[in-house]
Amino acid sequence: MIRFAYTILYVSDVKRTAEFYSKTFGLEVRFIAPGDEYAELNTGTTTLSFAALSLAKSNLKDGFQESDLKTKPFGIELGFTTVDVQELVDKAIAAGATLLEEPREKPWGQMVAYVRDFDGFLIEICTPMD
Repeated sequence: MIRFAYTILYVSDVKRTAEFYSKTFGLEVRFIAPGDEYAELNTGTTTLSFAALSLAKSNLKDGFQESDLKTKPFGIELGFTTVDVQELVDKAIAAGATLLEEPREKPWGQMVAYVRDFDGFLIEICTPMD
């Protein structure tokens, strides 16, 4: 059986990033490796993980494109649902996120906003779809 198990973001400060996602989105920190080079957050059936840029560089001999707030976000996002989008956007910004798009209602009735984390990764904050 194949199962989608985890997503790993390559970040500049693993511990700081794990704390941001934990405090902002209420995710339990499951594991932080000695030396703070890797961390896992429990999100339910899938794990959200963070690896230090140095660790990622050691795994990929030809390198990779680093996420950065100075450039446009990658064409991928992490999505978090909530019944109060504005409240969670405000909480994320207070924790250090950068606002990209204010909450807006989509034609199908969903409220959606976008912020970016410290490393520039795109985060969608939206109401759940029934």
